[in-house]
Amino acid sequence: MPAASTTLRVLAASAIASLTVTGCQAFDDTGVALARADLVNDLAARMDRALEQTWAAEYQLAGGRTASIAQTEDPLRSSYTWPDGKITVTQEAVTRCANAAGRTSCTVSPPVLTAGKPSVIVYDEARKHGLVTPPAVIRLLTEAALDPQASIEQSDTTLAGHHATCIDVIRAGDRFDACVTTEGVLGSFTGALDGKPAEVTLNRYTDTVESAAFDVPAGAGVVDRRSATS
Repeated sequence: MPAASTTLRVLAASAIASLTVTGCQAFDDTGVALARADLVNDLAARMDRALEQTWAAEYQLAGGRTASIAQTEDPLRSSYTWPDGKITVTQEAVTRCANAAGRTSCTVSPPVLTAGKPSVIVYDEARKHGLVTPPAVIRLLTEAALDPQASIEQSDTTLAGHHATCIDVIRAGDRFDACVTTEGVLGSFTGALDGKPAEVTLNRYTDTVESAAFDVPAGAGVVDRRSATS
């Protein structure tokens, strides 16, 4: 089982166990506690399944910029693209690209697979650049579900033509909104990650991915370090 998937399931399971056993102590209404646990588990399961499937999504960022995610299960590969860079992880290599002063340079490194799931590396790299990732949203939801003082409200909407379940959370003076589509793809997020404001909205989703999504940007300079470390 992939490490990322295991982590999400453990977080959701922990929330359910705590809320089920101690819900009457933490909440005035046991039904509210169970509803929160069920909601967290459902959203975690959706995202968990999506991490193992083939799809591509394009997002609108704050300020009119865009970012995209692409992944396939066979062959196993993932890619995040943002305005100033891109990281692609396959079973053959990890490729990091950065755009500076109008020029794009890419470095190709040996593959580093975590439990056979390259997307784990993509998530960590994307987070460093302030991008919103499914594991980050799940952690926020789980922490909120375990907080008896948190306010969690559910609603439904449509994003890029896809139905999505949305969560509005107020916790410890902070607030975030997140939507997850029926397919398990992050539909939107507005809030703070690692203390920094973050905002994304799904513009386009498809369950097919073009191979070019995993290529280096056109005209980029490429340094291949795989032979140097072999």
